[in-house]
Amino acid sequence: MIHHSPNPTISLPTSRRKLLKAAAGLGSVAMLGPTFAWGASPSKTLNLAAVGVGGKGKSDLSSSAAGKHVRVAALCDVDSVSLGKASEKYTDAKTFSDYRVMLDKMGKDIDAILISTPDHMHGPIALAAMQLGIHIHVQKPLAHNIAELRAMQTMAADNPKLVTQMGTQIHSHANYRTAAATFRSGVIGKASEAHLWVSRSWAGPAEGRPKHTDPVPERLGWDLWLGVAQHRPYANKSYHPFNWRGWRDFGSGTLGDMGCHIFDPVFSCLDLGMPTHAISKGPQHYEESFAPDGDIHYRFAPTQHTTDGFKFRWTDGRKSRPDVSNPHLPKDLKLPAAGMFLVAEKGAMLVTHFREAPKFFRDGQPIEVDVQHRESNNHYTEFTDACRGEGKTSTPFSYSARVTEAVLVGVIAGGFKDRQLAWNSPKLSFDHAPANAMIERTYREGWDVL
Repeated sequence: MIHHSPNPTISLPTSRRKLLKAAAGLGSVAMLGPTFAWGASPSKTLNLAAVGVGGKGKSDLSSSAAGKHVRVAALCDVDSVSLGKASEKYTDAKTFSDYRVMLDKMGKDIDAILISTPDHMHGPIALAAMQLGIHIHVQKPLAHNIAELRAMQTMAADNPKLVTQMGTQIHSHANYRTAAATFRSGVIGKASEAHLWVSRSWAGPAEGRPKHTDPVPERLGWDLWLGVAQHRPYANKSYHPFNWRGWRDFGSGTLGDMGCHIFDPVFSCLDLGMPTHAISKGPQHYEESFAPDGDIHYRFAPTQHTTDGFKFRWTDGRKSRPDVSNPHLPKDLKLPAAGMFLVAEKGAMLVTHFREAPKFFRDGQPIEVDVQHRESNNHYTEFTDACRGEGKTSTPFSYSARVTEAVLVGVIAGGFKDRQLAWNSPKLSFDHAPANAMIERTYREGWDVL
């Protein structure tokens, strides 16, 4: 079996000040001590653990367990019914309701871990596992706040043999790969505008949390589900298992849920770095939940694939929609429910969210271009293969943390309608104190992470 050398004496920075000092510029950070090292062999068995095994976690686990030489060694879920169903399928796996207990008892026997929990627990679980030298596959967005995200990114950079992957499986689908390769071949020149959208909303209730409380179901470990978030009473169907996305304590709204998917092909096409500015033109988020109909305008530093003054706009919901009045686009263009289009010097490219091949237009008419066809890859077995020393992942933290950071900057901007925020990524700082307060979270007592 594959083995690593955990270092349980290592601890993360205890304050944002220390994190900023360590992470600024992504320089060398002594988080793990000696560089992670173990001699993986493609023929060895990979001991896989999973935290969150219901819903998306169920499919993540099934797809990953199908990889070569993979053994499901441990399962963790705060919902005993989800855990029980997974245990019936993976009968050799040990089961846990608390990831901390799992890592304490089995850390030295786990080689890789899948994290498919609500957003607010992505970073805490990932950082705990990374400290033990465990390879990491994390659902999008990688973290609920930028401070945790930067700690994850820095730890991965300092330990290059640690395999990391964000669960944006559509990155590996043929249409996204084909779109990126074709655009980068130069068929329509440099991009001047990017428009990204999804016609759905994970808005929460404007009035805040429910006034009533309900008994916690016997199947659910509510305290463990809350994790790092501040305590609140349980309310049936308000949070678990799905509606947490609309609450600022637990989710990241529509932008956080779908942005990492739809930003992905734009970042792949254009090699974007971090945004320098963001402003929300949509309704302001509520105190405890996310508002519908997001409309975030970003500014990015130019790249070799963009023109000067490049514009980037994200919209979500049913009222905020992209502007399709550009002369390169057909006047009767009907947009899909989710996707992106790039306006460039010699035309435009429309990419439907993973279901269709890219389409190209010039002067309002469809055009034929030399399409650089790419086949789909298996995003999940790509991860398990890389953990065994066979190949590399396509969305490692070195790439996916950039996509996630841009998304989280927009999530924060949504709380300050019509105020342009300047973002200094190396210093983890906005030019607005209330926005800076949202870079990290206040952890519940006994759950400190940073």
